[in-house]
Amino acid sequence: MTEAELEDLLSTPRPATVDALVQSPGDVIVLGAGGKMGPTLARMAARAASAAGGARRVLAVSRWSSSAAERALHDAGVETIRCDLLDSDAVRRLPDAPNVIFMAGQKFGTSGAPANTWAMNTVVPTHCAERYHESRIVAFSTGNVYPLTPITSGGSKETDALGPIGEYAASCVGRERIFELFADRYGTPVAIVRLNYAIDLRYGVLVDVALRVRNGEPVPLEMGYVNVIWQADANRIAIECLSRASTPPFIVNVTGAERLSVRSVAAWFGTRFGKEARFVGQEGPDALLSNTGKMRSAFPPPETSTEQMFEMIADWVEHGGHVLGKPTKFEARDGRF
Repeated sequence: MTEAELEDLLSTPRPATVDALVQSPGDVIVLGAGGKMGPTLARMAARAASAAGGARRVLAVSRWSSSAAERALHDAGVETIRCDLLDSDAVRRLPDAPNVIFMAGQKFGTSGAPANTWAMNTVVPTHCAERYHESRIVAFSTGNVYPLTPITSGGSKETDALGPIGEYAASCVGRERIFELFADRYGTPVAIVRLNYAIDLRYGVLVDVALRVRNGEPVPLEMGYVNVIWQADANRIAIECLSRASTPPFIVNVTGAERLSVRSVAAWFGTRFGKEARFVGQEGPDALLSNTGKMRSAFPPPETSTEQMFEMIADWVEHGGHVLGKPTKFEARDGRF
């Protein structure tokens, strides 16, 4: 698979994605579209908009540190806008759009510069929620807002009390509270997507483990179990949340239903690569896990299975496919990223 073919795969909508846009007329603006998921989500929205019919713009907003990503979106029919979302005046000048997907945020570097993380995760949402309080908003959040739960518990549910560990997770609770405030104050329809962990062939927990095994490096076991979901499936659900945005906010965990053992994942890649998986540490009694009952009842099932992810990542790594070099730090139990 080439990287161009991967981008096409990651941006393919399904009928439910198209239906969600039929139910959510008007332009779509993606705020913070320059990250790992944003470009393929914006491209997917454009493809779904085309299939839905009618005149509709899809706009992607970012500082666009990658001009290549910006050009690729132009080629896919997405309009790009350069904007620093920390600049309230610049945010006020953004074009109107009845459909907003908010993806801006910061995780890595929190331990060294927590003020920047709090600004990105609370001040930026305030600017954007104010600017688009008359629109429907889908806001990305994270499963890190939950505490660690016992391995046998089935994972945290949307109705469970939040228990963030560390400043990054606490700032993400702050981000959610900002959107809840605007939903209450203005009646803004909001959906909050608590995501963990999205998987691509170029990054993610499975790539982290696969690379460690291939390179003969020990795999950390402190966070011994994880949930994962293929990035395209997460993108589909996020766009489909536009038609479910409500007041109070519609909140949904977005991840895979399977509880994956990190040890077992490493052993699988070891067998595939003909190498013995090495480990460091021991599994804890709890982990960051999410219950997906609400997601499974509200949306069609993910289209990419765990087995397919394993096979595609193994093939990608074996053939020297490009990786982003941005480890997820999934093993962190103290919330320091």
